[in-house]
Amino acid sequence: MNQQELQRYDRQIILAELGIEGQQRLKDASVLVIGAGGLGSAALFYLAAVGIGRIAVIDHDTVDESNLQRQILFNINDIGKNKAVTAVEKLKLLNPHLAFNAYPFKLNPQNAIEIFSDYMLLLDCSDNFPTRYLVNDICVELKKPLVFGSIFRFEGQVSVFNLGGGPNYRNLYPSPPAKEESPNCGEAGVIGTLPGIVGTYMANEAIKILAEFGETLSGKLMIIDALHNQTKIFDLIAETRKSAKPPVKYSPFINEPILNEWKKNGENFILVDVREAYEYEEHNIGGLNIPVYELPERITEVMEHGKVVFVCTTGARSKLASAILLQQHKEILVFCMNV
Repeated sequence: MNQQELQRYDRQIILAELGIEGQQRLKDASVLVIGAGGLGSAALFYLAAVGIGRIAVIDHDTVDESNLQRQILFNINDIGKNKAVTAVEKLKLLNPHLAFNAYPFKLNPQNAIEIFSDYMLLLDCSDNFPTRYLVNDICVELKKPLVFGSIFRFEGQVSVFNLGGGPNYRNLYPSPPAKEESPNCGEAGVIGTLPGIVGTYMANEAIKILAEFGETLSGKLMIIDALHNQTKIFDLIAETRKSAKPPVKYSPFINEPILNEWKKNGENFILVDVREAYEYEEHNIGGLNIPVYELPERITEVMEHGKVVFVCTTGARSKLASAILLQQHKEILVFCMNV
């Protein structure tokens, strides 16, 4: 590092946990960010600001006016431009000491391996399940660590996958939900600040991994509730591994006709809506309302029944609730359904 770089990064170099050696590791590092939207904008900004030596971003999309509510790298003059190319132009102005690459095309199974192979760490800032599973699977194949983030309405998720042979995305979510069960931001909405919160946290995880200090979210899932100011970390995978035979048997999604048949036959089950109270009040199909954040503290209300049916909007929170039950040592059947 030259004198100008030392001056630029002075406030973090003086941190004992980072120091000059940690800053040099950041300078020597290379990172690929998948997606330059809300999450990517925030993550890219801070990765460049702290001095990651080589940063790349892949995104085939163009800037739309509706993006400006949350995608902080862009402004009205960028509407219609490719996001990856435009992001790199902005980041060069922020930090000219770094090397940047823009991939202004769509990620696919044919180009992913070649692109991913050139970087030490990846950040998944995508907004759809096919891309998330593709990114995860290629990272597993190449043994690349992956920082994951996702957003939905007021809820954010952050984790670190495949770090040092640690768990990956499929350990938490083995298979993607059906397309109709996974609305995007345009359909479900998102508060503008949430991508900034989650994207910044993703950048923070990447910095710790590359500079080799602190504790990461490997094997853990952080849930951020921006509506109620709640943050929880679930150590799901570690608990699941305690038993060779998981005590809870998870089954795929069921539908309302099956549920009605159970009611008719007097089956011993409980219906638990794991959405927030305001969502439950807007529309529900009955059952007990326990937001997924409160489930660990209210687990006894669920465990008395032979079957548990979790309900949410997209299936993501139902699957998380199912994973939480994997920590309980009792034979019950778990199902999920959407409203």
